[in-house]
Amino acid sequence: MTDTLTISGLVATTPRHLITAEGYSITSFRLASNLRKFDRKKNAWVDAGTNWYSVSTYRQLASNVIGSVQKGDRVLVTGRLRISEWGDGDKHGVNIDLDADALGHDLRWGTAAFTRTIRAEPVDAEGTEAESRDAETATAEGDPSDTFTDSAGDEARDLEPATPF
Repeated sequence: MTDTLTISGLVATTPRHLITAEGYSITSFRLASNLRKFDRKKNAWVDAGTNWYSVSTYRQLASNVIGSVQKGDRVLVTGRLRISEWGDGDKHGVNIDLDADALGHDLRWGTAAFTRTIRAEPVDAEGTEAESRDAETATAEGDPSDTFTDSAGDEARDLEPATPF
C-alpha cells in the first residue's frame, strides 16, 4: 500500500540536481515542516517542533523544480511516503522520504507566475527520439507560445489571448 500525502513546508537546503547515466533528471532537497499549536495559557500559537523530509523529484518535474524552487521558498509537496530505518554502529535513525508527484509554491505566503515548459521530443521504448509531426508543426508555424498540442497528438492550433476582467 502506498501512502500519499501533501505537506506544506520550507525548502531548507539548496535543491541538488543531477542527471543519471540514462539521461533522467533527479532533483532533491530537504523540507522542514513546522508544527504549531495553540497554547490556551498563553493565548497564542507556539512552535511544537519540526518534521524533516527528504524530497525527491524525477524527470520533467525535477527539471522544473530546479528552475523554480530555491532554498527558503515555502512549498506544497504531494507524493508517496517512504520510511526506512538506518544504523551505523552506535548511531541509528529513521529516514522519511517523499517521492514527489506534484510540487508548487505555497501561495499563502506570496505570489507566483506560471510559465508552461515546452517538452523535449518524446522518447520511445528503445531510448531513441520518436517522430512527432505535431512538434515540428508547432515550431514551423511560428511562436511556440501561440500553439497548443494536446497529449493525444492532435494538430496544433492557435490559442486566443485571454481577456482581462
